[in-house]
Amino acid sequence: MTPRPYRCTDLTACLSIFDSNVPTYFAPAERGDFERFLHEHAVPRAFQVIEVEGQVVACGGLWHCGDGSASLCWGMVERSRHRQGLGRALAVARLQQAETDPSVQRITLSTSQHTQGFYAGLGFQVVRVVADGHGAGIDAVEMQRVL
Repeated sequence: MTPRPYRCTDLTACLSIFDSNVPTYFAPAERGDFERFLHEHAVPRAFQVIEVEGQVVACGGLWHCGDGSASLCWGMVERSRHRQGLGRALAVARLQQAETDPSVQRITLSTSQHTQGFYAGLGFQVVRVVADGHGAGIDAVEMQRVL
């Protein structure tokens, strides 16, 4: 369960992971933004994936914001593999990545009410909630963790 850097050949697998999490965790309208991110930012932003038996089953990134913060972005696990520790392994790897950067004093993220508890268990606190902020029935729960 060790993350590795994203490669352009992981595009289809990452989109499949996204699709497996619609509509509960992601709104269908977010797919274009995710695909654009993968094409334009995944490689230079050190996006990571986790493979199990040669198949990409989880992905996520860390976006340096330049204001003393970094943001966990586009973190997801293949829906059939939830609750197997993959999300935690990916989140911990990204937190460790942020903690080794002296320019980062806090980590932020925007998640949903469905995964808010997961991130609270990693030390994140709710800053703001926007009802339907990620789509119908998917609140935007903005959280942060101070390092």
